Amino acid sequence: MRSTVERAEAVTLRTHASARCAAPSNVLKRSRFEHTRNAVGQADRGYSTWAFGTYGPKSGEMTMEQTLRERAGNACELCGSAEAPAVLEIGPEADGSADMAILACADCSDQISGTTVIEPPRWHCLNETAWSQVPPVQVSAYRVLARLPEEGWARDLLDMLYLEDDVLAWAKAGQQADGTGEDTGVVHKDTHGAILSSGDTVTLIKDLKVKGAGFTAKRGTAVRNIGLIADNPAHIEGRVNDQRIVILTEFVKKS
Repeated sequence: MRSTVERAEAVTLRTHASARCAAPSNVLKRSRFEHTRNAVGQADRGYSTWAFGTYGPKSGEMTMEQTLRERAGNACELCGSAEAPAVLEIGPEADGSADMAILACADCSDQISGTTVIEPPRWHCLNETAWSQVPPVQVSAYRVLARLPEEGWARDLLDMLYLEDDVLAWAKAGQQADGTGEDTGVVHKDTHGAILSSGDTVTLIKDLKVKGAGFTAKRGTAVRNIGLIADNPAHIEGRVNDQRIVILTEFVKKS
């Protein structure tokens, strides 16, 4: 027979085991979470910081900033600078998600937002990054290029870019909403009176001989990503046969 002491110890062990079994699952989960949090390092207000991201204890999802940093390799998605890039939401209807934001350095961010004057030389970086497959990066590149109508390289690059219809609409809407689009009071209209905007696609309604180029732009030719001549409502610019030419608005219709 067991002694009185042995019987008391057995009862104590059974009591502890029962208590553990009866513990609410959330207590056990919280305990495991606290253990993990303490093992990894400091955590603020119940968030566990991992080597590859910041996660909430409930959602298990990375924050928008962490998602952007992972996507961009912790560098500006426009110029590639690794100098303190930060989140820049791309309007006009940014929803707080990484799908409508980019990671940008201070210089790119300030020039995009209009805080500082845009400097054409720094934007030669877009010759590479404008071809990104990330929509908010495409939108940002398009808007910057559209603000550089005097730069031949920028016009040529804008001509070559292809954006899906919804992405192009987003880019144009943002230009109007943030005031970065040119507003000179000059209105360009096609042959039917439809208002033309920079970046539109138009179709030639007649054959046009191009002086000095040695070819004729044929009727029915689509001209994408047109540019507006700021001081002349009768003239637009566009690329035909790989050449940038000036076209009279009376000979085009908006597509």
